[in-house]
Amino acid sequence: MDHFTSALLSIYDQLIVTDKNGTILKSTGTGNTLFHTIKSANVGGSIKDVEQDLFATNFAEEIMGKNEKRSFMQSSWQGPELLMTAYPIESGAWVWAYKELKDSYPDTSRGQSGPLLESKKPSFPFVIRSKPMLDVLHKMQMVCDVSATVLLLGESGVGKEIAARAIHNMGNRSDGPFIPVNCGAIPENLIESELFGYVEGAFTSARKDGAKGKFTLAHKGILFLDEVGELPLNVQVKLLRVLQERIVTPIGSTASHPVDIQVIAATNKSLEKMVKKGEFREDLYYRLHVVPIHLPPLRKRVDEIPHLVQFFLQKYNTLYNRKVAFTPDAIDLLCIYQWPGNVRELENTVERLVITSGIPEVDVALVREVLPFKGPNKPTSLPVIDFLMPLQEAVDLVEEQLINMAMEQYKSLKLAAKVLEVSQPTMSRKYKKLRNKIEEASFSPVDKRAILEEQINQRLRSIAVVTAAIIPAEEVISLQKNMNRQTSYSQKLKQKLTMIQEKEGVIEWVFIFIMTDDGRLIHLVADKGFVIEPGEEYMGPPEMVNVAYQAFNGKAGVTPIYEDRYGEWKTSFAPIIDDDGNIVAIVGCDYSKAYFNSEMQRLRKQLNIHV
Repeated sequence: MDHFTSALLSIYDQLIVTDKNGTILKSTGTGNTLFHTIKSANVGGSIKDVEQDLFATNFAEEIMGKNEKRSFMQSSWQGPELLMTAYPIESGAWVWAYKELKDSYPDTSRGQSGPLLESKKPSFPFVIRSKPMLDVLHKMQMVCDVSATVLLLGESGVGKEIAARAIHNMGNRSDGPFIPVNCGAIPENLIESELFGYVEGAFTSARKDGAKGKFTLAHKGILFLDEVGELPLNVQVKLLRVLQERIVTPIGSTASHPVDIQVIAATNKSLEKMVKKGEFREDLYYRLHVVPIHLPPLRKRVDEIPHLVQFFLQKYNTLYNRKVAFTPDAIDLLCIYQWPGNVRELENTVERLVITSGIPEVDVALVREVLPFKGPNKPTSLPVIDFLMPLQEAVDLVEEQLINMAMEQYKSLKLAAKVLEVSQPTMSRKYKKLRNKIEEASFSPVDKRAILEEQINQRLRSIAVVTAAIIPAEEVISLQKNMNRQTSYSQKLKQKLTMIQEKEGVIEWVFIFIMTDDGRLIHLVADKGFVIEPGEEYMGPPEMVNVAYQAFNGKAGVTPIYEDRYGEWKTSFAPIIDDDGNIVAIVGCDYSKAYFNSEMQRLRKQLNIHV
């Protein structure tokens, strides 16, 4: 090894020398396990493939095109952040140097402002690499120095206790105790004595000197009430008093004593629904709901998974004296998995793989052995469309929807390409085409809004077409002959429309209209919440009625936003066609203006479009 290489390896972990086309001529390193898993980093490989295996964004081609030295930091798929330096040498060759930046608490505050982010971070490792979790951290920083009650919400395994410990660790109560209590693990007959303590003689098995309760033990610190929704109603009454007055009365005593505590509660249940069912006190709910902090599930912060894997990998490699690494494809597979058990399941999976892996590299095959991997959620049945529409329009519509769905969930061209089973260049080209369709520089704000609205309209039109396809035309015809709402046809159709409305979740009403010979729209049947009576004529504004008439002529369509006496709506219509090709009625799906506006906002944010 020459002195120049030795000097560089004293600074960097990996050196790669390429020719002017990016073909690797030499690759050497210090034994960093990250590059052991990058097969493309071998001699004869391409620096472009190395970058694709390492990063979400590839800079190699751009750097070589400018023929100048570049140095920057970039987060890798595997988790670690890398310092990368590239510079040209003689004969058009290039040197690419990589340094892994080891940081137990990643700096997520770049690009953010505010003194809290700079001054307060947990002293123990608390991996935060996603925008949703950065928002969580910011809220935690705001409550850590006050005594306000905090309610941590989220699915099981998202890290609610870790978040509670982080609040304790960052705040002015860090020198005081942190007392965790799992309300669901304590028997109902013991939980009151555990929380509030008791005095001698309070009950038969009471200890001679009594016992302090968790509230008293948490004095000058934090009491963490996990699974607070499991508390019995009689205990909820006493908890409410403590939260209101900060005074504790042990069981069997008439004397009370003050406590100086901050209460952090956590639950994976909907306390609001429990209140409505009478299972949780409403006054206690509002006492706990002072500062609610929602921790998103792991599937909503996919970009954090590689960093969590790296953190747990380092933890268990150290614990079990192993040197296990994950291949890039294995990391990708972990990112695509849905993680119903969230971070806890991910940690257990990494620990298991570290222990059971008989080879130094965990690949896709090993991951599949330990995970019940089924890929992303898929519909139980494919939509059946028996309404004719241009084939290419249908293909383009489905393709755009799938690309949008994949990018919204995974926020990565690489992962989206894997899920959709296309190459990354193909995915990049199609997504760029979709973006260009919306964000042409020559488009005015009105043009951009119209294109965004058409994206939404295509989806709403598809829902109406599929809905019309699953409505039996013969039942509609039978109901027209006898419009009594008590007939079996009426009840069956009403039930089916209600099921569609509830399953979609975003449709306000689903209804079927027929048209009289003189052009009047008559309500035939609808879901159970519809406001118009069967047999009643609907008289709406022209922009709505015209689209309905087009549906009776065989063309599915979507209205602009319109206003009638029931509110402001956007409605999609599609014809219901019998076996002979006759249009017997139309189905309509109403969407509120608020829903449409939220979808426009979501799409603008997703595609980074400013209107």
